[in-house]
Amino acid sequence: MDTSNEVKEQEKYRKKVKEINQNKIQKYTMLTMGCQLNENDSEKLCGMLEQMGYQRTNNQKEADLALFNTCCVRENAEDKLFGKLGELKRLKEEKGIIIAIGGCMMQEKHITDKIKESYPFVDILFGTHTLHKFPENLYKVLEEKKKLEDIIDIDGKIYEGLPIKRDSNIKASVTIMNGCNNFCSYCIVPYVRGRERSRKPRDVINEVRELARRGYQEITLLGQNVNSYLRVERERGMELEAYEGVNSFATLLKAINKIEGIERIRFVSPHPKDFTDDVMEAIASCDKVCKLVHLPLQSGNSKVLKEMNRNYTKEQYLTLVETMKAKIPDLTLSTDIIVGFPGETDEEFEDTLDVVRKVKFEQVYMFIYSRRVGTPGDKMENQIPEEHKHNRFNKLKALVESQIEENNQKYVGSVQRVLVEGESKNNKELLTGRTDSNKVVIFEASRELIGKVIDLKIVSEHMWYLKGEIEI
Repeated sequence: MDTSNEVKEQEKYRKKVKEINQNKIQKYTMLTMGCQLNENDSEKLCGMLEQMGYQRTNNQKEADLALFNTCCVRENAEDKLFGKLGELKRLKEEKGIIIAIGGCMMQEKHITDKIKESYPFVDILFGTHTLHKFPENLYKVLEEKKKLEDIIDIDGKIYEGLPIKRDSNIKASVTIMNGCNNFCSYCIVPYVRGRERSRKPRDVINEVRELARRGYQEITLLGQNVNSYLRVERERGMELEAYEGVNSFATLLKAINKIEGIERIRFVSPHPKDFTDDVMEAIASCDKVCKLVHLPLQSGNSKVLKEMNRNYTKEQYLTLVETMKAKIPDLTLSTDIIVGFPGETDEEFEDTLDVVRKVKFEQVYMFIYSRRVGTPGDKMENQIPEEHKHNRFNKLKALVESQIEENNQKYVGSVQRVLVEGESKNNKELLTGRTDSNKVVIFEASRELIGKVIDLKIVSEHMWYLKGEIEI
């Protein structure tokens, strides 16, 4: 669906806001919650704001506009947002700061109702499908002095050509699809981001080519269910443009692998049920595709997985892991795990620990189950007491940390290819970078190496990072 006219219309509003801001130093703050898709959306919002004459600041007191890009996957995001809004009330009264809230949380009616009732000083509410209209909404607030709600409950469209202000000049994320069709029973995402819809191959590849031209070294392909790229379009018999031979996720990986200048390709988040043979073959054969694969588990118990609507069993997951290890040399795995899903027994939780012991994941992102209004999981009986959830979480955490220490040992003495990202946050005298398997490495070297991929010998491990040296 062509959205170019809508994008051009917003260009007019960006110019109008910039005219209003002429001869003024206007500043904004941005708080992003949630996943890398949200971070990518925030980069687009920042791009629009800076075209409208705003400068980013980390000091809330000097900001003229406070922008929040929200996530609704976890309850603590709601608590964080409401806490920040409480802090902004005085700034609203003192200097009339404009407050805008967008993102997934705004697609939930009970949240927007609470904001309108408890925080009536908020100026703009916009959803995941109207992000591109932020310049128009801001213009109306500035010019007409009225509050706006711009939220639509549809699947939305894909808007190409939005400005973007990236946080890094070395690594970049590229969204290849939006929405999700899986309806896991714990997850609100399909209800707030809509159904799966993929970007055209030409648009994705051209964006990556432009990033390569500008010197970016690492690309992360983003999607709620990234390895089902173009699946819906194929199933519906939609005509796909023959561009670089791309008609699936596997062929997209191969096409991007050919782009000169890009040194590394990562992707998140895939679904185990969509790890087809052609995807495995593409990962194995593409030299730039990192061999760390994120393979969300969520639970190691087949009954719990069925209740979660994950469409695989414990045994199928473990078989998939063995197949991938056989087909992809040097494969390492990361995963997501939810602890305390409704009805999960101690014995069923032990199955999760069993999978973790067997797979020996490189990284595990652990979450305590959080009820989400509007999901089937919220209505389930046998909700687990918080104390039991935390006890299980601590047990899982202890196991994972013991495995990290063991896994790290295999790196000591090896030579690793590392993308140098910049100065270490904890020690400005050292540089930091990441291995193919996403391990953080710190080392002494010249700042001239920032943005380059180099070989480092790993000399020691320190749980959350490795220490490396340049071999002379």
